[in-house]
Amino acid sequence: MQETSYFCRNKTKMNSESIRENLKGNPKLKRLVDRLIMNQTETRPRWYVRLLAPLYQHRGRHSVIHRSVRMDTPPYRKFQLGRYSVIESFCCINNAVGDVIIGDHTRVGLHNTIIGPVRIGNHVNLAQGITVTALNHNFSDPERRIDEQGISTTPVTIGDDIWIGANAVILPGVSIGNHSVVAAGAVVTKDVPPRSLVAGVPARIIKEI
Repeated sequence: MQETSYFCRNKTKMNSESIRENLKGNPKLKRLVDRLIMNQTETRPRWYVRLLAPLYQHRGRHSVIHRSVRMDTPPYRKFQLGRYSVIESFCCINNAVGDVIIGDHTRVGLHNTIIGPVRIGNHVNLAQGITVTALNHNFSDPERRIDEQGISTTPVTIGDDIWIGANAVILPGVSIGNHSVVAAGAVVTKDVPPRSLVAGVPARIIKEI
């Protein structure tokens, strides 16, 4: 039974990956699918896609997503919430440009915004008003409007056993090592080594834990 379940999961993963690759190779089809799934003005999944979200989101046992959370999670990217993890009220979770993976026993506090690709480990506590984003808008060409220049993404990784204080900002490409603390209001622009306390704008190491 376990072997059959494992085979089915792997087969589903392979199918979704092959679909994604096929869409990359066919820009017209990709645009059509994107328009069917995403509201182009609101830049979020259409209402009928959101209705089906419980069918394609992966939620662990005893996990909780409060009703007021804005789940911008189209089915062509992965959203996963681990066992006993909680996403508090008025958060926004967006995996439209990259997977969002959240581990076990992790709490995402009130009014957090998480924009993938982001991977958050186990036993992580995010306080209130935090932004974790792997997305940047391109702006290098002064002859074009910024909204014409597209976006870029660099994955964010938050390890295990981490506490991030209120109103902190974790920027694209950052990796935070295990058993670290990010002080309230910090803006983290570069990697944080394991067992570190960082604070400030931009964040710097205050001490080893």
